[in-house]
Amino acid sequence: MTSIDTARPLRIALVGTGGIAAVHAEGIAQLHGAAHIVAATDIDPDRLQAFCAEWQVANSFASLEQLLDDANVDGPLDIVHLCSPPGLHKEQAIAILLRGINVLSEKPPALSLQEFDEIRTAEKTGGASFATVSQHRFGGRALWLRDVVAEASFGRLLTGVCNTLWFRPDAYFEVPWRGKWNVEGGGPTMGHGIHQIDTMLSLVGDWAEVVGVASRLARDVETEDVSHAIVMLEGGAVISVVNSLLSPRETSYLRFDFEYATVELEHLYGYSDDNWRVTPAPGYEDLVAEVAARGPHGQGSGHAAQFAVIARALAAGQPLPVDTASARRTLELIAGIYASAFTGVRVRPGDIDATSPFYFSMEGSGAPWVATRMATTATVGV
Repeated sequence: MTSIDTARPLRIALVGTGGIAAVHAEGIAQLHGAAHIVAATDIDPDRLQAFCAEWQVANSFASLEQLLDDANVDGPLDIVHLCSPPGLHKEQAIAILLRGINVLSEKPPALSLQEFDEIRTAEKTGGASFATVSQHRFGGRALWLRDVVAEASFGRLLTGVCNTLWFRPDAYFEVPWRGKWNVEGGGPTMGHGIHQIDTMLSLVGDWAEVVGVASRLARDVETEDVSHAIVMLEGGAVISVVNSLLSPRETSYLRFDFEYATVELEHLYGYSDDNWRVTPAPGYEDLVAEVAARGPHGQGSGHAAQFAVIARALAAGQPLPVDTASARRTLELIAGIYASAFTGVRVRPGDIDATSPFYFSMEGSGAPWVATRMATTATVGV
């Protein structure tokens, strides 16, 4: 990847102008003139025009193809942000990458490992970079904990918790692409818990084995609405993972129990330093206090934090964070949770390859509640 001209602001285009696009626009604005949105596209013309008027976007296009053909009139695009529904990410990313333009995609970046590998092939062919939004990796205390783990400052990690306990009512799923395997990719494990799962892996290392269960308990959707998993890490620690859209008291909660301290992060959609808590083991108070006082700190999580790192990487001609190798590890664990939940087997990295149905879809061999529903329907003669 070549460096860009740092004498001018980054030129960014957005695909999709719904709610998450406003979050991107706000994050870009926080770069204080180092980047600006030069073009946007959306299938809804009214939404597109309202977005462009609010954020002073000069060029609007009815399709991605028109944007890619015409948006370079005043200069080359540096990166395109995908703020579209997950089912569109693969085709859009490939089209952009093959033009040699960098891509930043919202999560999930693809619906399956197969789709993600197709994106990686296009990335290599086009010579551009594909990055995934993983905004919780970039807060100051996350960077601090990553150093703590690397240096074993709190001793070995022994166990932990990674919970995404959110609430989504029935009305949430009235949006046509939600709750369906072929357009959203999965339920809370894929579309919501991916945030905490990705943060967890980025902090404490790769996974070695997973055992999972998943259920559809309360929402009229194709996918699960709750899942539980036990994840064994390469370093030996055991992590409990819960993903739910049925939890009225919403929280996003990470807990890591080391030999000398417990580190907790509790928030909902973004954190500051105040959302972290460090508790020493008896006898280790002074050590833990000294380590906890170290930097970095003062930077909360959020899109703007990742955008700033991406801007620096673009200027230096370096790979964009979060790169495809790292994002794939997260996606593979999610596929492993579904595979274990639907087949009852333990899953390890590398098990889900082109011989597995879970490589092509998170639904894999089929959710068990589909068979149950079909059997019930047959019994009552409907």
